[in-house]
Amino acid sequence: MIEIIQFGDIDVHLLQNICKEVEIVFGECVTSGKKLQVLREYFDEKRRQYESRHFLEVLARHAKNSGAEKILGITDEDLFTPGLNFIFGQAYMSGRICIISTHRLNPGFYGVRENEALLLERCAKEALHELGHCFGLEHCSDRRCIMVFSNSITDVDKKTKKFCEKCRI
Repeated sequence: MIEIIQFGDIDVHLLQNICKEVEIVFGECVTSGKKLQVLREYFDEKRRQYESRHFLEVLARHAKNSGAEKILGITDEDLFTPGLNFIFGQAYMSGRICIISTHRLNPGFYGVRENEALLLERCAKEALHELGHCFGLEHCSDRRCIMVFSNSITDVDKKTKKFCEKCRI
């Protein structure tokens, strides 16, 4: 079973739809009503972002009392990891936990009209990608494969929600 946990207030409709997409690929998925928090002190004022490891640390503490095989955290905060300007998500390779951020997946971030269907599509792709890492998959060179590294929102939009033959779980 995969458990989806929200950080802060994430639209219930979005959570439920991501869970449905995850369920198609990985089996049972539940959205817990639990909301986790990351302390404001972890916000990097200079960058105006959060470092993703703080979210992963909170998820790791939650995982100790969870019966879920994998746990996907979802936040609307802008995330980064050292060496990168931003990230859409991050996972512990072959681990139990991962995080995605809706912040830069939202069309509104790019100054275009809000588009719920596009936001859901992007979130589903990133959720599947990060869960793929949890199941031991590395980045793929196939540009259509869900496991290709996305360096930009254009990269997210170009890839499909499918695993290529090499990456198929």
